[in-house]
Amino acid sequence: MAVFTAVTLDDLIDWIEQFPLGQASAIKGIASGIENSNFFITTERGEFVLTIFENLSFAQLPFYLQLMRHLAERGVLVPAPVANDQGELVVALHGKPAAIVSKLDGSSQMDPQPVHCAAVGAMVARMHLAARDFPLSQPNLRGLDWWIATTPQVLPFLPEDKADLLTTEMAFQQAYAAGAAYGQLARGPVHADLFRNNVMFDGERLTGFFDFYFAGCDSWLFDLAVTVNDWCIDQDSGVLDAARVRAMLDAYAAVRPFSAAEHAAWQAMLRAAALRFWLSRLYDYYLPRAAEMLTPHDPVHFERILRERISTPAPGLTA
Repeated sequence: MAVFTAVTLDDLIDWIEQFPLGQASAIKGIASGIENSNFFITTERGEFVLTIFENLSFAQLPFYLQLMRHLAERGVLVPAPVANDQGELVVALHGKPAAIVSKLDGSSQMDPQPVHCAAVGAMVARMHLAARDFPLSQPNLRGLDWWIATTPQVLPFLPEDKADLLTTEMAFQQAYAAGAAYGQLARGPVHADLFRNNVMFDGERLTGFFDFYFAGCDSWLFDLAVTVNDWCIDQDSGVLDAARVRAMLDAYAAVRPFSAAEHAAWQAMLRAAALRFWLSRLYDYYLPRAAEMLTPHDPVHFERILRERISTPAPGLTA
């Protein structure tokens, strides 16, 4: 993630004494994304990831970190949070909440093939099922309420055609969310940001999902739609790649079959997933925060995907 809060090796050496990781020997900022300050750190016990949370509060963070621990204990491939000598997963660093998690092996697969999409689809389904008995609850903080609050903030920056698209799609999604069909969708904790750069592979072997700091309780189908809209598209056009979509949906359904309500909702959820990221990219582009390393994403990418999802029927869910 972008580095908003600087941390030196001297800072780290003193702070990390409370963790069972031995002495720290290196720290390197991770210059991607725009939400938190992330660093690779090296200690006597190996390599880990340090995150300083720029927007989430101490009160909100137990949901994310306890969810990761819950999933890891049930065989879902996710980083394991490291507790300090008081058993705390969240500890102040430079006055902000911070946490350490294990570093996953492998690298991000930025040119996914059907075999990669199938592995992701199966693990998403396992993740959804594993979280059914997670005792904590928190809404998706970038869900509909955030869309409603954020739309008027970005509308003044948009030309007429983009403003029309945003207001029209917002009206559609608000009406859909208020209907009976939406209420029938299976729900629970979701990742909500499972892009290619948040998944690690070693060749064709999936080694883990990470960056759960947009997680919350939402429909499982929305989570899958977010994932399909990144993993299964032509990057230039936003058009869905049928082979990759089929591989991901078939693998997911083999673990957790889809309901009739989910079949009916699929196109609307693909649109909702595209809207969510178009809107957040518009917000980050027009209302940026200062950061030491900041790489705002191009909003046009998800505008293109949203227009495509509105105009073109998607491949259906697996029967």
